[in-house]
Amino acid sequence: MKINQRKAGVIISYMSEGVQILSNLLYTPIMLRLLGQSEYGLYQLVYSVVSYLGLLSLSFGTSYFRVYSRYKKEEDYNNISRLNGMFLIVFSVVSVICLLCGIVMIQNVNAIFGNGLTTKEISKAKILMAFMVVNLVITFMTAVFNCITSAHEQFFFQKILILCQNILSPFVTLPLLILGYGSVSIVFVTTVLTFARLVVNIWFCMKKINAKFVFKGIQFGLLKETYTFTFFIFLNQIIDQINWEIDKVLLGRFAGTVAVAVYGLGSQLNSMYIQFSTAVSNVFIPRVNMIVAESDDNSELTKLFIKVGRIQFIVLALILSGIVFFGRPFIYYWGGPEYSGSYRVALCLLIPVTIPLVQNLGIEIQRAKNMHRTRSIVYFCISIGNVLLSIPLIKKYGITGAAVGTAVALVIGNVLFMNWYYHKKIGLDILSFWKSISGFIPALVPCVVIGTLMAILVSYNSLLKLITGIIIYTIIYCVSMWLFGMNKEEKGMVLSMLRTVRR
Repeated sequence: MKINQRKAGVIISYMSEGVQILSNLLYTPIMLRLLGQSEYGLYQLVYSVVSYLGLLSLSFGTSYFRVYSRYKKEEDYNNISRLNGMFLIVFSVVSVICLLCGIVMIQNVNAIFGNGLTTKEISKAKILMAFMVVNLVITFMTAVFNCITSAHEQFFFQKILILCQNILSPFVTLPLLILGYGSVSIVFVTTVLTFARLVVNIWFCMKKINAKFVFKGIQFGLLKETYTFTFFIFLNQIIDQINWEIDKVLLGRFAGTVAVAVYGLGSQLNSMYIQFSTAVSNVFIPRVNMIVAESDDNSELTKLFIKVGRIQFIVLALILSGIVFFGRPFIYYWGGPEYSGSYRVALCLLIPVTIPLVQNLGIEIQRAKNMHRTRSIVYFCISIGNVLLSIPLIKKYGITGAAVGTAVALVIGNVLFMNWYYHKKIGLDILSFWKSISGFIPALVPCVVIGTLMAILVSYNSLLKLITGIIIYTIIYCVSMWLFGMNKEEKGMVLSMLRTVRR
């Protein structure tokens, strides 16, 4: 049943990501034209600032699986109930702190954004910030129940919920945008849907999983142990916030909301790319923690690391190569000619981030082994370097300079350092990993040749030509991967998933 849950989780994850990408393809151009560059840039800027409040969770949710796996192995259900109660208390306190910090931020909007915004933009920023803070408070409470459903490997339910939210969001928001409610309608609908998701999560945990919450006899010493474990995950979240959001904040101060809008569109492609990559790895988090708790067998972890990495590579290589060959005309039709700079931003971010995304199960292996401290410290130092490098690059090269600064940080930390660390310290056979990934080269050669010829010889002077070119390239890629890249297990997995979808 657990294996079926994983398969169903992966299938629904990709369906959900597919729906989100499709809705973004159709919805984003309309949204950009209804909002205009300045308001879209304002929305991106406020989101970047408020997202820093997400760090208040201190990554406690990540440690839930580690402690749960230990109690589950011992069949200690009383302590599991106490664990649930403790996490509910922790996230309730975090939600209150988030709300208070949000109120302080709203009252000091002028100080946060400096002279980069007009008086009208400042007023709207306060409204956007208020809704985003409330949405974040609800998200913190939802995290408790997400942890419980994930620990019980109820991936089908979780992914269906996300799929429904991805479908509803653009359909509900679009009429409000047309009526002229602007970016406020986007954050309002997001907040309502997040609250609905919380209610459904609570119902599922209480009625279907029969989760228990015990508030007596909570071992608060465990909270100290949990914090010690999660502090470096929290540090890593700070790093992610710096790497992915600081560019927008700096651009807002030094270049204005229009520059934030152009950078934000390229960054949006990167966000979808990252989110798509977690569709497989997320459903294996409980499995990783269980392997470490039971045997800590590096050979078994390496096999799982390679298996998931190969699947990630097949999917991500299609998306990345597609953006390389078709990204420029795609952004022209999707965002408009004024967003042409977003193509350079997207390439600067997507190319270096691909390697860590292929390896993102390794992050969970580090956490399960409690060996994530060194990575967090090194990454933190590199992220500070990213900020110091980005400021002069932004002043000289604008949005491209901001993206280059982040790309340099990604290469040094995620590519060079991390592969050394996986191999020498974590105990994963990184040489076998890359040897396995290199097996895809024969499948990529015809794709690169044909994609390059299409980019040189074909003029995509209409949207129909572009869509046709993308479809042809996708078919060529899939056929080439099937014939020259995928192994028997992966082909069997595809056929099995197709049968599951049919059923």
